[in-house]
Amino acid sequence: MREETKHLLDWYDRHARAMPWRVPPAERVRGVLPDPYGVWLSEVMLQQTTVAAVRAYWLKFTEIWPTVGDLAAAEDADVMAAWAGLGYYARARNLLKCARTVVSDHGGRFPSDRETLLSLPGIGPYTASAVAAIAFDRAETVLDGNVERVMSRLYEIFTPLPAGKVPMMAAAKALTPTERPGDYAQAVMDLGATICTPKSPACGICPWRDPCLARRNGTAAELPRKTPKKAKPQRRGTAYVVRRADGALLVETRPDSGLLGGMLGWPGTDWSDDPTPAPPVEASWRRLEATARHTFTHFHLELDIMVAEVAQGATPDRGSFVPPAQFDAKAMPTVMRKVWALVAASPGHD
Repeated sequence: MREETKHLLDWYDRHARAMPWRVPPAERVRGVLPDPYGVWLSEVMLQQTTVAAVRAYWLKFTEIWPTVGDLAAAEDADVMAAWAGLGYYARARNLLKCARTVVSDHGGRFPSDRETLLSLPGIGPYTASAVAAIAFDRAETVLDGNVERVMSRLYEIFTPLPAGKVPMMAAAKALTPTERPGDYAQAVMDLGATICTPKSPACGICPWRDPCLARRNGTAAELPRKTPKKAKPQRRGTAYVVRRADGALLVETRPDSGLLGGMLGWPGTDWSDDPTPAPPVEASWRRLEATARHTFTHFHLELDIMVAEVAQGATPDRGSFVPPAQFDAKAMPTVMRKVWALVAASPGHD
């Protein structure tokens, strides 16, 4: 084991973050490993999301669906509703596909090797390595955003991302031990999250302060370098919020494929430069002055909001009416909740 790796593990033994899906290092040393299902679930949830945001979702999911078999048997709509607010909803669809594949093809047990894990729906190189290392103590190398930042500074790698991933992976792999690889994987991620942070890294208390080239040369603030991103395009659309005479609201489930696939939302237009009007029912429409704004990975979105009241017997072209007692805005994705918040705050709404 390299000296840098030993120092990092010593630091982790004292400073490991407590997480509900994590087995503390003292227990792992005694041979206790975490439930692979919990590790996999946490890694999927943590993609482009913070630990603080994920903790409550992970606890909710494992309470409702304590095993991968329970999740595999769940209704799609229930899982999508429980996921609402975490974003990147393709992850939730792949979560179900993966759980069902583990049950149908692997007897309800997650495979322990990286290559087989890679064959499962929704599991990419990073997640496969993380699950293999953390859940099964396989000597696999993890490279997430935190680890990229640590490696770029430790070895002063100036190659901009994404091309810089190649030398960063090589550096990370050289430090990955065959002994305690799961603890090491979590240690290097913790180091990036708590010490080697994007701004104002705490170099003075870092276990790698002595060998770190960026600290020595004063270049930590400019690493890792990134290739400039193209500006995100702006798209527009319209959301239609319809209230029936008895207070029921018109909602629809979005198509399984595409953005927010399978999620509950308001009927609306396409999202484009020039959206086509698509009111779901004949009504006297009123446009709200407020506009719902939301940013997705690849574009910014502005939604005009049209509201209407319809009679009890109104027949919409699409969607279905939900009684007030059954309507839960929290089951909607964030952009749809933003629409509802603006409607609820508008004059004349009760």
